[in-house]
Amino acid sequence: MSFTRPATLARAALLGLAGLGLTVAPALAQPKKPAAAAPAPAAPAPTAPGTPAANTPAAQTGPQIVAVKSEPGQADWTKVCGKDQASGTDICYTTRDFVSDQGQPVLAVAVYEMKNPAQKQEVRVVRYLLPLGLLLQPGIRFSIDGQAATAGRFAVCFPNGCFAEAGGVDAGVIAAMKKGTTLNVSVQNQTQREVTFAVPLTGFGKAFDGPAIDPKVLEEQQKKLQAELEKRSEDMRKKLEQQGGAAAGAAPAAGAAPAAK
Repeated sequence: MSFTRPATLARAALLGLAGLGLTVAPALAQPKKPAAAAPAPAAPAPTAPGTPAANTPAAQTGPQIVAVKSEPGQADWTKVCGKDQASGTDICYTTRDFVSDQGQPVLAVAVYEMKNPAQKQEVRVVRYLLPLGLLLQPGIRFSIDGQAATAGRFAVCFPNGCFAEAGGVDAGVIAAMKKGTTLNVSVQNQTQREVTFAVPLTGFGKAFDGPAIDPKVLEEQQKKLQAELEKRSEDMRKKLEQQGGAAAGAAPAAGAAPAAK
């Protein structure tokens, strides 16, 4: 399965504190009820490539598990805090980007905790940045280590990915994430095949309960990550150019007529 490369959460404006003024105040004024729980998706039994079962239509259309790993340029989960001046809400979000085994960005996760001491309200939101090419209407479901799933919905899409979220998340879900091993995020692709991203939760609890990152350190991390992404993109471009040049050089040789005697 191929993915359209999304931007990282660290560089996504909708997940930055500057863009929260449009959504934080209404969320605190009218707290959302937790999304209805749905059964957690069962992981399919592994099938060895080349076996009859692996070549059946059911194997090609059944649930697919996509394992992801942490973005190499991001040492750990990152916690960022600030205040929404319009509503007086204290906002913290803990985020991390994830890539495929080949190092291509796949998705990102951000868990928000928003508190307003004056209104005595507290709201938790789990937000995802997911690849393009997914069915929006079914929304998403996510669960921790096979527990009951929480439903979410897609909010908005951009050329580089789609945002989905679950608002009013129960404190128990966050507690499970802090203690859990794997976050399973299930969606449907364009053929209505269920795809589950298996996201490692190692280090999430420590970051969520720990202090926020220094803004200057965050800025340096973002610059470093941006430079790394640009380097990867340039290396890929050069590799494709070399492959294209080699193919162009081989074509005349393959089609050349034998020399006359």
